[in-house]
Amino acid sequence: MAISASEISARIVEAVMAQKLAPGSRLGEQQLAMLFDCSRTIVREALTRLAARGIVTVSARRGWFVIEPSQDEAREAFEARRVIELGLIRSAGSAGRTGKIEKTALRQLKAHLQREKAALKESDVGNRSFLLGDFHVCLAECLGNTLLADTLRDYTARTTLIAMLYQSTHDAVQSCEDHVQIVAALERGDHAAAEALMAEHIGTVQSALRVQAPTDPLAQLRDALAPLHNTNAVPAPKAKKRRKAADAASPDSDSSTYLGALL
Repeated sequence: MAISASEISARIVEAVMAQKLAPGSRLGEQQLAMLFDCSRTIVREALTRLAARGIVTVSARRGWFVIEPSQDEAREAFEARRVIELGLIRSAGSAGRTGKIEKTALRQLKAHLQREKAALKESDVGNRSFLLGDFHVCLAECLGNTLLADTLRDYTARTTLIAMLYQSTHDAVQSCEDHVQIVAALERGDHAAAEALMAEHIGTVQSALRVQAPTDPLAQLRDALAPLHNTNAVPAPKAKKRRKAADAASPDSDSSTYLGALL
């Protein structure tokens, strides 16, 4: 059965979340078409969809690439995740709800946590990274909003790229423990605690990024072209004024000598 554009885009997002595709990785249409045994038209459709979702970017001359988020884009991505995830938890605990999360959803979340814990004991860093990020997507699905789950998948992929680009120091074990505490709060119906724990978790992940202070892009050129201030230099002597022609020529000089002095 032929692969679809949706399946190709899903595979690329999974690879990003598993940290198998680094920021700036080139995605050649011909190579992907050969890999997935499909036409370049299908590949181009998949990449176009990912570009609209903010996962890849395209250059007219260079082709398709995984995005390299700027510091401002990193901040905005975490802010978006904070708004979505805290809002989901708050909505789940709003008036008219039973309070506690449904048993089926709770079992799904706990099963996900078990896979996270198992992955932490293995050497497959990609699987561990994917599961830690996919927890947030799973949580959105369990809280009953598949539309926001899809949105969170894209933002989680972006924050994964951000963590790779800015060399995050956040501990995977701590992430898993944070997830455990969030699910425990939801299980006992304490949505306020779950919301506070999620806010702290996202803030901790963001603060672990090694984001450098903005630098002056012209600093090196500015230093190179700065005026020289050499106080020890001896000033050049002032040029002597030319004597007037009448003074320069002696009384007995001939016309040729006079012209030579002028020249």
